[in-house]
Amino acid sequence: MFSTPTLSFFQEIIELIGIFSFAASGLIAGLRKKLDLVGVSIVAGLTAFGGGTLRDILLDRRPFFWVEHSYWLWVIIALTIVSIWFIKNKHIAYTEKMIQLPDAMGLALATILGTQIALQFDTPLVVAILLGVISATFGGALRDIVCGEIPQLFYDNRPYAVIAFAGSGLYILLSTYLLDESMAAVVSFMFIFIIRAIALYKNWHLPTFRA
Repeated sequence: MFSTPTLSFFQEIIELIGIFSFAASGLIAGLRKKLDLVGVSIVAGLTAFGGGTLRDILLDRRPFFWVEHSYWLWVIIALTIVSIWFIKNKHIAYTEKMIQLPDAMGLALATILGTQIALQFDTPLVVAILLGVISATFGGALRDIVCGEIPQLFYDNRPYAVIAFAGSGLYILLSTYLLDESMAAVVSFMFIFIIRAIALYKNWHLPTFRA
């Protein structure tokens, strides 16, 4: 029912932007913790590939994305080396703001691709949705854990994983009942990206529960 996901040129560009933005957020976290070159590279790589790798481990899917396309490892290393020279302490906050929209693109694409891959393995629909969310968000969680912090995903009350969950569910709904897979992917991608952009602009927060 669900064919192997294929990426158009536009989607490849978005994937490139998404991986760079995920890696950049990991790089910034490593720089804030004053890690050395090796540490920053590892944190950047975990952020970029951690969610997809965890998804593939849970699905017993091989090879991993970064093994099949090993040139991405060199890209991450090169990005780290260049960024350490150019990103100064006073520029870190500015850089974080600059990558928010590319990060929203990465969130959207990783969610849809993760959901598609999970569906190929005939997982229950709710599992496919959760694996889409894991693909898009758990790289950041691993980044924070390695940096010795509570994952920001769990406490900053911003609608990040919630948007991914809704977008994944929308993709399944559209591709099953209303649209072909390609159109469902495009519509769901735009939904995730636009809602995330609005949430950033409006500074939306989820309700906070206090004991």
